[in-house]
Amino acid sequence: MPKRQQARAQASAITPGRRAPGAEAPPADSVRALFGGHRLSPAQRRIAQYITDHLTEAAFLSITDLAERVGVSQPSVTRFATSLGFSGYPALREALQPLALSSVAGSPGTRVEDRRNALQAAVDAEIANLESMRRVFADTDHVLELGRELARSVPLTILGLRISVSLAEYFAYAAKRIHPDVRLVSRGGSVAYDALLQSREAGGTWVLAFAMPRHAKETLAAMRAARSTGLRVALITDQTLGPLVEEADVALTAGTGSRLVFDSYAAPGILSAAILQAMADADPERTQLRLEKYEQAAEQHDFFLDL
Repeated sequence: MPKRQQARAQASAITPGRRAPGAEAPPADSVRALFGGHRLSPAQRRIAQYITDHLTEAAFLSITDLAERVGVSQPSVTRFATSLGFSGYPALREALQPLALSSVAGSPGTRVEDRRNALQAAVDAEIANLESMRRVFADTDHVLELGRELARSVPLTILGLRISVSLAEYFAYAAKRIHPDVRLVSRGGSVAYDALLQSREAGGTWVLAFAMPRHAKETLAAMRAARSTGLRVALITDQTLGPLVEEADVALTAGTGSRLVFDSYAAPGILSAAILQAMADADPERTQLRLEKYEQAAEQHDFFLDL
């Protein structure tokens, strides 16, 4: 597979509801647009959500009062403002106040409607991510070729650190059903290096790494360590550019849902399942044999409930 070949699934923004041409955006939509396009930490998302839900009040609070209402520190509020490109909290508050006044002049039911639809908006954003993934899957060559490469790598190493552990564990758990030697690396530092070196010495050729936001420096270090041992690196991430993508031999991009305090992973999940499918199809005889053996073991040891 050509080095650093990339398939990109871009997450598109969702605008809640359609407006007539020329109509002004509701204040809540304008606030979301102000916060959108920025990678916020969980604490910063709590601030953003509070401001969105309590716009008419929050836009006139002091930094001390806002921090107390949200339950964060004052420096967290300052970092939130600067992460949006403002010089500080006063500049952010100045930008919010016209939106708050516009909200007061609008429909009295707007804020209640916005709160009720916050979770629906998160689902809509994930639907957009899946639609992007669907368009990427119109050309399946990238996924099928990667599946063949990973199927041939014995052992196959799966790397996922910090928040990315959950996706790596899912992939490794399923891959073990169809692949003879799958090794999960979920700790960074020298522990990761040892595992990667052992995998290469045992004959492995590939590492599949997961890197979801916030992207850990440990992940980049582990990817570089893998390449230094002679392993090739396939990466599943939400980024299309940056040091992680540059370090990968193959990068597949899937958008994450960022409307809630913590990210959701509908698109990375379906991309992972597609790669597993490609691995299964790459060696159908081995896949069938291993699945049959697993089912026999499951029945013998009564692994599952009969529902």
